[in-house]
Amino acid sequence: MAHGAIAPFRIEVSDEVLRDLRERLARTRFPDEVPDTGWEYGANLAYMKEFIEYWRTKYDWRIHEAELNRFAQFHVEIDGIDIHYIHEPGRGPNPKPLLLSHGWPGSICEFTRIIPMLTDPGAHGGDPNHSFTVIAPSLPGYGFSGHPRTRAINIQAIAEIFHALMTEVLGFSRYCAQGGDWGSAITSRLGEVHGASLHGIHLNMLFVGGRRDDSNELSSEEKVFLADMDHFRREETGYQWIQGTKPQTLAYGLNDSPAGLAAWIVEKFRTWSDCGGNLDAALSKDQVLTNIMVYWITQSINSSTRLYYEGRHHPWRPDRSGRIETPTAAAIFPGEILKPPRAWAERAFNIQRWTVMPVGGHFAAMEQPKLLADDIRAFFGPMK
Repeated sequence: MAHGAIAPFRIEVSDEVLRDLRERLARTRFPDEVPDTGWEYGANLAYMKEFIEYWRTKYDWRIHEAELNRFAQFHVEIDGIDIHYIHEPGRGPNPKPLLLSHGWPGSICEFTRIIPMLTDPGAHGGDPNHSFTVIAPSLPGYGFSGHPRTRAINIQAIAEIFHALMTEVLGFSRYCAQGGDWGSAITSRLGEVHGASLHGIHLNMLFVGGRRDDSNELSSEEKVFLADMDHFRREETGYQWIQGTKPQTLAYGLNDSPAGLAAWIVEKFRTWSDCGGNLDAALSKDQVLTNIMVYWITQSINSSTRLYYEGRHHPWRPDRSGRIETPTAAAIFPGEILKPPRAWAERAFNIQRWTVMPVGGHFAAMEQPKLLADDIRAFFGPMK
């Protein structure tokens, strides 16, 4: 896969962009709401008013911009797309290269707390021999990566781009891969087609499709999983249908209105995190806002949601492509969107480690970075 030269990168947002943002926030025209409905109809009005006011008057982007710039960042063009990535060297005696892949509505901001735990485990209660050199790219169309201008930049295409980044651009002969959300699909695809180049794959969300043994009656675990799937499809997939069929129409509102963008993303963080209905209990406003800011300042909400369109119209279906034999670890967080039975996962993946976590949700690296880091080290660390 053709690639260009590596170039260092720093995040530098102009004062003009921040001034324009504050002015737009001050002019927010809030919608009405059916009284006493909480979050039932979507993003709650009282919470969004509080959130927008905090964004306008208290949130300081410059603090978080500096925090992000603590990490070594680069750009490289791969197959015609400019790819942004963090590249943090490991501090142990023999660090393994580790590819971290995020999803939607996430970004590289998900990894700011977990990266130091992985690169320097000795400073975080771990074994220095189990350190990693972390490569954390922004997905094509997300954040500081370029916006694809062609069709079918889907899971399969992104997996090839990330494999080229690891092996051709950075020269790793073998590496580890971890992901959640779309990052889980990308990581699974890498395990499917590039297993020889991988120590293994670690997932905190599993795509298993409808794999089960039809010869047996449903177990109680299977019944719960299928009921959860049915509820999710019925009540929680509106965003998938819009982003998977008409993302361009959605983008005019979200790209123009910071309040609209925030409501679209905040509702997902509240619904998918292990927060008990109180998002602030799981993630701070600053954490969520920094992630939203990445979408706003790069104007990447449209190009990011297109991945749903590509996934729907140019799909990769792991449940129809055979078992993935690359050694696989699964970290099952209680607040995850869907939690498949281990038996189903084992028919789809070569499960070598299965960890049921006590707390945490869909945004595991943000919500419970230590639990996730410990599990990643426990799986990959002993591998030669």
